Amino acid sequence: MRNYIILIFIGALLFIPFLGAVHLFDWDEINFAESAREMLLTHNFSRVQINFQPFWEKPPLFIWMQALSMMVFGVNEFAARFPNAIAGILTLCLIYHVGTTWKDSRMGWLWVWMYIGSFLPHLYFKSGIIDPWFNLFIFAGIFQLSKLSNRNNYRDLKRLRIAAAAGLFIGLAVLTKGPVALLVSVICLIVVWIRGRMVSIIQWKEIFTFLIIAGLISSAWFALETLKNGPWFIVTFIKYQLRLMSTEDSGHGGPIYYHFVVLLLGCFPASIFALGAFKQDLSESYVSRNGKLWMSTLIIVVLVIFSLVKTKIIHYSSLAWFPLTYLGAFYLNKLLYTTQKSFKWYHLGGLFLIGTAYAVALFVIPFVDIFKAQIEPFIGDKFGKAALYANVHWNPWLSLVGVIFFMILLISILLLRNMRSQLLGLGLLLFSTIVSVQCIAYLYLPNIEGYSQRAAIDFFKSKQNENCTVEVLGYKSYAQYFYTMKQEPKDTNESRTYYLLTHNSNKPAYFISKIDRYEEPMKNYHLIKTGEANGFVFLKKETPPDTSQSAR
Repeated sequence: MRNYIILIFIGALLFIPFLGAVHLFDWDEINFAESAREMLLTHNFSRVQINFQPFWEKPPLFIWMQALSMMVFGVNEFAARFPNAIAGILTLCLIYHVGTTWKDSRMGWLWVWMYIGSFLPHLYFKSGIIDPWFNLFIFAGIFQLSKLSNRNNYRDLKRLRIAAAAGLFIGLAVLTKGPVALLVSVICLIVVWIRGRMVSIIQWKEIFTFLIIAGLISSAWFALETLKNGPWFIVTFIKYQLRLMSTEDSGHGGPIYYHFVVLLLGCFPASIFALGAFKQDLSESYVSRNGKLWMSTLIIVVLVIFSLVKTKIIHYSSLAWFPLTYLGAFYLNKLLYTTQKSFKWYHLGGLFLIGTAYAVALFVIPFVDIFKAQIEPFIGDKFGKAALYANVHWNPWLSLVGVIFFMILLISILLLRNMRSQLLGLGLLLFSTIVSVQCIAYLYLPNIEGYSQRAAIDFFKSKQNENCTVEVLGYKSYAQYFYTMKQEPKDTNESRTYYLLTHNSNKPAYFISKIDRYEEPMKNYHLIKTGEANGFVFLKKETPPDTSQSAR
């Protein structure tokens, strides 16, 4: 129990402070937060909405979490991100428990430090996107399934309870983001069943129990939605999932090796250590080898599925962070405490190359403000060039983060070369990445947001107390709803951009576009340009004069 209390304290310290230090990012963060805000406004918790219209892309479980958080903390960035901080704390407790179950407490702690000591796994618990909870539920379900493949035979009733628990977690994952949770878990189960020759261990009745419970939990809301509003949502939702798999949605494409690169760079340094863990080792206990079998299967399944899916987004492969950090911890545990061998040249070389790339980025970014003129020729689009000249203040002293990270990296590599100082070197390396992630979240991201969207956010916030409508032209955004604190319109036409452009309204209509996209709609719809900032252009459609008084 003491270790779990320590983990809760560490997670709270790393994930909760300053969650509201930067605006929510378009699209996903604002998308989900806006859905939660509209739930509170309309008191309609049975259906996900965006702009007070049905939103078919996501089920409601995570949106419910955010709505509950907003009831407690108010409608703000902190409340939108707070559920993922809780997911982070629970994740640390879960991976410690699993590592201890499969090996021992030392393995559990190594896995925890591998997870929070890697860049993306740590950073995502400070976000307001769905995936931390989605991945947590899936991994909890996978862990329960792994118990069924353990030769330490439980009694039949207990095995059925384990299968039911697996179904419960996978069902919750489906309610969080969608059926890919069931797809991944079932494929992993089939692969392990065949790969581990476990036909005689995992019984059909256990598989059926798992599938029935997962189906019942996941269909609870889908069935209610269908009974209440008809099959439209379900049909549209399924079509959307298929479109993500077969086409590049909203320009999010990439090569087939996209997620391999994301995992290698984003899960640094765990990804470097994991390279040595795939070799089979019969000296390990059956339970340990069984856990490794499930983790190697999970990472392969995730990579294959999302490499084949046409839409490529960084967090699509984030479920693989669990097995990747586990494999990294597995290799380190064996190297440091069993074989007591030195690190391979490719481990040290990989640490140096990728670590140096991070250090250079952390060092160079604070000088963007000074070298704008030199950077501009390398930016291809007009909006990007204009955004570069945003009024963002970088403190040059911030570059010391990169310098210190690089110095600790070199010291860590030197220590890792000596078997007597390997543990100290590993501790320094992981501590430096943890501190660097905190610096990125609190010092770098607010300024980066200043280039990407702050001018638009400030414009939307300025309209919160004005009786007006605000829409975007020529690009996709959800910020105009959340940051204007838009109320439910009495006239449904108010939420239609084309209607606002072509019809007069009894209140002002504002539009925001980008510098390379505004001229044609401004000309065609006789809009007035009211301002411009950081590549964004602000437009207005004037209300017609009131002629009723003059007529009298």
